[in-house]
Amino acid sequence: MRILEFYSILANLFVLLMIAVVIRHSLYRMRYFLHMFQQNGYSLADMYRWFSGHLFSRGITAEHLFFNLLILGMTAYAASRITMTAGSVIMATVAIFWFIDVDIYSPVQQKKPLVFTSRMKRLAVIYLLPVVAAWYYLIDFSYNRMVIRDYAGAFVNTDPYFVAFFVVLIDMLIPLFLFVVAAIIQPVERFIQEGFKKQAREKLSALSHVKVIAITGSYGKTSTKFTISALLGERYQVCVTPGSFNTPMGICKVINSDLEAHHEILILEMGARYRGNIKELCEIARPDISVITNVGVSHLETFGSQEVIAHEKATLARELKPGGILILNGEDEWVKAMKLLRDDVTCIVTGPQGTVMAEGIETGGEGTSFDLVLKDEKGRVRETGQIATKLLGRHNVQNLLLAAAVANELDIRIKTVALAASKINPVEHRLELKQRNGITVIDDAFNSNPVGAANAVEVLSSFSGVRKIIITPGMIELGDAEDDLNEQFGRDIGEGGIDLAILVGGERIAPIERGIRRSDPAGKTEIRIVNSLFEANDLLAEVARPGDVVLYENDLPDSYNS
Repeated sequence: MRILEFYSILANLFVLLMIAVVIRHSLYRMRYFLHMFQQNGYSLADMYRWFSGHLFSRGITAEHLFFNLLILGMTAYAASRITMTAGSVIMATVAIFWFIDVDIYSPVQQKKPLVFTSRMKRLAVIYLLPVVAAWYYLIDFSYNRMVIRDYAGAFVNTDPYFVAFFVVLIDMLIPLFLFVVAAIIQPVERFIQEGFKKQAREKLSALSHVKVIAITGSYGKTSTKFTISALLGERYQVCVTPGSFNTPMGICKVINSDLEAHHEILILEMGARYRGNIKELCEIARPDISVITNVGVSHLETFGSQEVIAHEKATLARELKPGGILILNGEDEWVKAMKLLRDDVTCIVTGPQGTVMAEGIETGGEGTSFDLVLKDEKGRVRETGQIATKLLGRHNVQNLLLAAAVANELDIRIKTVALAASKINPVEHRLELKQRNGITVIDDAFNSNPVGAANAVEVLSSFSGVRKIIITPGMIELGDAEDDLNEQFGRDIGEGGIDLAILVGGERIAPIERGIRRSDPAGKTEIRIVNSLFEANDLLAEVARPGDVVLYENDLPDSYNS
C-alpha cells in the first residue's frame, strides 16, 4: 500500500509541477502582450495588425500545437496501456521542456520597456481577472469532477491529460483574453480621456493670453518644435511638449500638468496615424499659429495614399483660428498648395519661392550655416542675417526657416534668431553627434522616413578621410511602397561611399541589401546582417576603429523586432 501511495504522490507532484510551469509561462505571455499593446498605442486595430503578423511566432506557437497533439496521442493510444504515474511524469516532463523557456516573452534587453501607467495598471488588473478565473475553474473542476484512476488517495484529484490540455489551452488564449478585455474597457478609457480633454480645454480657456503654436508634418515635427521653442525662448515664456508627445493624452498631460499662468506660448506637436487624428488634437487646443513641415509617406500603411496624408495634415490649416498665422514649407508642393485653403489668415511660405528663405547654404560634420533672408510681400529683401548652427544636414535649414518665420511674426529680431540658433543642440536621437571611445556616432535612431534617411546618409557621406559605417533596420509603415523605398535607401548607401552597412533584421532588410548591391556592383560597401540592434552593437565593438564615423539610422520598437 505504501508503494501505491508513493506512486500516487509522485504522480500528483508532477501534475502540480506541470501546472506551475505552464502558469508561469502564461504570466510571462500576459506581460509580453501588454507590452506590445502599449507599443501599438493601445490601439486594438494596430494590435490586431501586429498580432496577425506574429500569429504563429507569438500567438499560437508550435509548442501549443505539438503539446496538444501529444495529449491526443496519449489519451487515444497510451493512457490505457501505462500507469497514471507514468502518464503524469511524461506530461510534466514535456511541459517543462517546452514551456520553461520564456526568453522570447521576456528579453533581457528591451529598447522601450513596459511602463505601468495608470491606464496600463487598470488594464493589467482587469486582464488578470478572467485568466485567474479560468485557472480557478480548471483546478476546481478537476478536483471535484475528474477523479484520477488511482485508488491511493491523491491530493491532486485529477487526470493529468485533462489538466494538461486545459492549462495549455488557457495559455493559448492569453492574447484573446487581452483583445476581449481591451475592447470591453475601451468605453471606460474613452470616458476617462474625455475628462482629461475637458480639463485641458477649460485650462486653456482660462489662460486666454497664451498663444498656441501647433506643428504637424510627416517628419521633422519634433526638431521644428524644439527649434521654434529655442528661438521664442529668447524673449517669451514658453511651454513645450517634451519628446514626441503628440497624442491627445500626451498633449493633455502637458497642458494640465505643465502649463502655468506665467507662460505666454504653448508649443504643441500634432501627430497622426489615422484620419481625424489632427482634428481631435485641435479640438483640445485650437492653434493661433499653425506650422506644416511636409507631406511624406510616413504611415502610408494606415492612411492608404499620400493624398489622404496631405488632407489630414491640412487639417491644421483648416482648424487655425480666424486671423491666425499659417506657416508653410514652400519646398513641399503638397504643403505649398495649402495656402489656398484660407483667406482669413496670414500665410507665410518659406523656401526659395517664399518670403523667408536661405541662401549660401553650407553643411558639414561641424554643423550648418546659411544667410537668412526675409522678404516683404512684393519679394523685396527686407532683412538678412548670418545663421550658424551645430545642427547637421540640409533638412535642418528647412526647420530653421519655419522657426524663423514664427519668430519674425512674433517680432523677434533676426540677430536674436541668429544668437538662439547658434546655441541649439540637436534633438535627442535626431542626427545627434556623440563621441564614444574614439568613434564619432551620428545618432539618428528616431523613426526614419525616406527623406530623413537620405539626409542622414548625406550627412555621413560628408565626413572625409574616415571609415563610414551605417547601422539600420530600414523603414516601416510605408504601405505598398515600403520595399521600393527601402531599396532606394540601399541605393543611397551604396552611392554614398559607405564602407560598412550593418543591416538589422530578417526579410525587412532584403530590399536595402538589394539596393546597395545594385548601386555598388564592385562591392565597395561591405554588408553584414544581424538579428537585433544588440547584435549590431556587439559586431560594431569588434570591427570599429578609432576615428570611424557610425550612423544609427532608425531603431524599430520591440514590437517590430519580436
